[in-house]
Amino acid sequence: MIEKFVQVGSHKIRYIESGSSSKRVLVLVHGLGASAERWEYVMPELSKKYRVIAPDLLGFGYSDKPLLDYTPQFFAKFLSDFLETIGISHSSMIGSSLGGQIVSEYAITYHKKTENIILVSPAGVMKYPTPALEAYIAAALYPSRDSAHNAFQMMSGVDEKIPSHIIDDFIKRMSLPNAKAAFLSTLLGLKNSSTINHRLANISVPALVIWGENDPVIPIKYANDFVTSLKDCQYIEMQNCGHTPYVEDPKRFADNILDFLDNRVLVLCMKKFMRKHKIRL
Repeated sequence: MIEKFVQVGSHKIRYIESGSSSKRVLVLVHGLGASAERWEYVMPELSKKYRVIAPDLLGFGYSDKPLLDYTPQFFAKFLSDFLETIGISHSSMIGSSLGGQIVSEYAITYHKKTENIILVSPAGVMKYPTPALEAYIAAALYPSRDSAHNAFQMMSGVDEKIPSHIIDDFIKRMSLPNAKAAFLSTLLGLKNSSTINHRLANISVPALVIWGENDPVIPIKYANDFVTSLKDCQYIEMQNCGHTPYVEDPKRFADNILDFLDNRVLVLCMKKFMRKHKIRL
């Protein structure tokens, strides 16, 4: 995995890239208060078949943190600008939590640039915070080892040890200048935005929804809103996982992603073949 920086407009954006030899591009979009590092366990598997790009969203990680109104629509526009800047015209996308809502907004607005989307416990439907989300917000605003460890332990939904580097990096990032301001602005943007349910039907690209069965941050009951609203949707419930299955069970998560994307490539090739040879079923 290679760390890179790029100037998007007037802001410096940091991203991680892997598997650059592949022509197929997979963009990974992190959640609230996170960074590209959240994908570190799953990127090696995904990059075996894809050029994988994981940005730190503007306002988060080690990207610039200007004082702006951060909304899901704003982040979708940022993603479009970022990908255009690094020369990506089409891609598949994975979005986790807030990242899932951003990817949904991106697929609605920039559908011509979007091939497939994978939504992992996406935000956009739940309007009131769960205790696990409240603990995470408190840890972001008042970062300490105890508050961060408690939050990440609650988020996992399983009784597993949280690696110390995850906690240390979270505290370091949330202690950077303007990090808390960007975090709060994003929270306000989410609170003041309408739920995305009624707009999901506008997504025309194939979608995969993945949810950890024990997710305490955005409970699995909200999966139905996405599965029933998306036109072309597959659904996978990951057993024994919480809010971040790509951290908790990265190999199984990557296998599910690659199976879905490989099948979509096969379907697309079959459709092109049938159109070329004027075959009708």
